[in-house]
Amino acid sequence: MDTANWTERRVLGFDTETTGVDVTSDRIVTAALVMRQGLGGLSRVRTSIIDPGVEIPEGASEIHGITTEYARAHGRPPAEVLEEVAAAIAGAMADGVPIIAFNASFDLTILEYELARHRLPTLTDRLGRTPGPAIDPLVLDRALDRYRPGKRRLSNLAEYYGVVATGELHAADVDVDATLDVLRALIKRFPELAEVDLQAMHERQIRAHFHWARKFNEWLVMNGYERPPADGSWPLQGDYALGEAEIADIVARARAAALGQRVDHPVVASVG
Repeated sequence: MDTANWTERRVLGFDTETTGVDVTSDRIVTAALVMRQGLGGLSRVRTSIIDPGVEIPEGASEIHGITTEYARAHGRPPAEVLEEVAAAIAGAMADGVPIIAFNASFDLTILEYELARHRLPTLTDRLGRTPGPAIDPLVLDRALDRYRPGKRRLSNLAEYYGVVATGELHAADVDVDATLDVLRALIKRFPELAEVDLQAMHERQIRAHFHWARKFNEWLVMNGYERPPADGSWPLQGDYALGEAEIADIVARARAAALGQRVDHPVVASVG
């Protein structure tokens, strides 16, 4: 009988670089999938460049290095790449392999919009359910070390957890490797996470993100910031967000599980 925990089994990392930060209208420019046999395993990397069919803003190119001209010369048709990426992610999720992404709600949501734009089945369509399991080091770090000051970009977490990137961050494949290594370091600090069932982990992150968004939105109002509130749904947002009733049910069940699962250490029970 296989007694290995999920950190010793297959994991699939995912990241995108895009034309901007609006998941509803911006386009994916590069997509990276990184498979490891266990979090500490060797990385098998697949990176694809897409010609998005629209101009890539200069500001976005300065971040990830892909210009409109380069994408037109070297990129593949969007539908072709999107189908490959969606098939890999949906197949992994169907097999119970966790998708690991930093700020997963951005990458998974923009992927859903892109698939729909090109009239391809979304992850939700392919699975017949909300996509998962997913693991997001950003959500976990916010929940487990919520009072630590400072920013929580991938570069900040990599520095905090002592992760050395394999290249320049903001290249999708480099970001995925860094995300996997940040998660590995986070679990080294909070080893109880390795023992949590993946479905329970997924639902606890839904709960954790919901509570973080609520507190963050309260802080925005209290400090007079005029900006759109944070979406309380995870791992999908916008048109693909979980319904309020579904989130409330998951939050209630996650809370009950955390309170009743006495074998968990307090830090895990406090996620969210």
